[in-house]
Amino acid sequence: MELIGRETEQDILRRCLNSSRSEFVAVYGRRRVGKTYLIRETLSSEFAFSASGVLSEEGGMAVQLESFNDEIVEAGGTDLPRAKTWREAFRNLRGLLERIPQKKKKVVFLDEIPWMSTHKSGFLPALEDVWNQWASARTDVLLIICGSATSWIVDNIIDNRGGLHNRLTRQILLAPFTLKECEEFYREAGFAMTRYQMVEAYMVFGGIPYYLDLMDPRFELYHNIDQMYFEEGAPLRNEFYNLFHALFGKSGDHLLIVEALASRAKGLSRADIVKTSGLVDGGRITRTLQDLKQSGFIREYRAFGKERQNRLYQLVDAFVLFHLRFQKQRELYNTNYWLQFSMTPGHNAWSGYAFEQVCLLHVEQIKQKLGIAGVLTEISSWRSTTAEPAAQIDLVVDRADKVINLCEIKFASGEYTIDKAESMSLRNKLTAFAAETKTRKALRVTMITTFGLKQNEYASEIPSQITLDDLFA
Repeated sequence: MELIGRETEQDILRRCLNSSRSEFVAVYGRRRVGKTYLIRETLSSEFAFSASGVLSEEGGMAVQLESFNDEIVEAGGTDLPRAKTWREAFRNLRGLLERIPQKKKKVVFLDEIPWMSTHKSGFLPALEDVWNQWASARTDVLLIICGSATSWIVDNIIDNRGGLHNRLTRQILLAPFTLKECEEFYREAGFAMTRYQMVEAYMVFGGIPYYLDLMDPRFELYHNIDQMYFEEGAPLRNEFYNLFHALFGKSGDHLLIVEALASRAKGLSRADIVKTSGLVDGGRITRTLQDLKQSGFIREYRAFGKERQNRLYQLVDAFVLFHLRFQKQRELYNTNYWLQFSMTPGHNAWSGYAFEQVCLLHVEQIKQKLGIAGVLTEISSWRSTTAEPAAQIDLVVDRADKVINLCEIKFASGEYTIDKAESMSLRNKLTAFAAETKTRKALRVTMITTFGLKQNEYASEIPSQITLDDLFA
C-alpha cells in the first residue's frame, strides 16, 4: 500500500537528504503511529546503515550491542571487530561509512534508540561523540533517530543539556491519522465503509495506522472489532499492557493514572488523580504525568473560568479509553460481543462520549468550518457549580477575536432533533455560562452532530452547525 498522508513529514526528510550539510533528525510519536514505516518508505533506498533497539527483559547492553554488531556485519563490516562498548560500536559505524564514496548523503537510521540506551551503557555519550566529533563536521551524513518512548526522546535528545544540546537540525512529531487520512487508508485498502462507520472505527482504534492495518476489508466493522479485540487470540487482546510496558518499562504508576482518568470523562485535577489512584503526590507523579502527556495519551488543559494553576488532565487516546471501558466485558464474552452490544442502549451511551473525544481530536477541522482557522483559540470544557438542573458544555472554543463558541456534541444515526425541552436546556446553559464566568465575549451556541439538525422551529435558533462530514476536511 502507498504511504497515506505524511506529505509534510516526507518533504522534511527529502529536504534533509538533499541539503548541503549533515543533518540530525529525531522522529518521535506514539507507538504504532507509523514512524518506522514513514522513514523506510521515504528513504530506505538511500540507507547506508540501519539498526533497531531490541525490546528485551534481560541482557541489557549486551543484547543491544549484539544486534548492532550483526547489522554492522550485514552492512559490509565483516572485517570489523565486534564492539564490546557503544564507543567501539560507533567507531565501527564511522569506519563503515567512511568507506562509502562521497557521492550523496550517507543515511543512518537508528530505530527505537530508547531501548538501545540501557542503564549505564554509555550509549548517549558515544552518540554525542560520533555526531559532534565527526558527522557534524561533514556535509554528507543524514542521521535519523527514532523512538516510541516520546518522553525519553524529549528529555534525552530534544531537551538535552549536555553534548547533544541544540544539535538536532530537524524534529518530526508524528501524529495519528486524522479522519480524512483514515478515509484515504480505507479507500486504498478496499474497504466499503461509510463515513459514519469510519467515525465509529475511530472511536475504537483512533488514527493509529497499525490498528487500521489489522482490519480485514472482507468483513464489516463490528466483525472486525470482535475479531481484533474480543475473541480469544485477538491481535489486540494484550495490546494495552504491551503498549505501556514497551514505552515505560516499569509502568505501574502510568497504568494507575490512566485508569483513574478513565473514571472521569472531562478529566481530573492532580489532587483528584492522587486520591483516585492511591499514588503519593510528589516528583514521581509529575514525571509520570509528563510521560503520559508527551506520549499523547493524556492532555493537560484549563477548565474555562478556572485559574491557570488549576489544571485538569484528560485521557484522550481512543484505544486506551476503549480498552478500559470494555476489558471486563471481554473477559465475560468473547464471541460476537460487539455485534450484540451495538444494538443496546449501552452502545448509544458509549458512542456519545466517544464521539466527543473524536471531536476534541479534530478541533482544527471544527475551526476551519467555523471560519476561524487562523484565529488563536483555547480549548476547554465547562461545568456549572450553581445551575439547577446541572449544566455543562462539552467543548468551549475561546477565541482571541472576542467570541466564544459553546459546542454541544451529539452522536446520532440520523438527523438530530432539538425539541422544546432541549431548546430550553441550551438556553439555560447559555445563561448559566454567562452569569458564572462573567465573560464579556459574544457567545454562540454550536451544534456538532453526525448528520445535522432536523429542521424545526428550535433548530433555527442554532446559529452554527458542524456535521460529521466537516470533521473529514
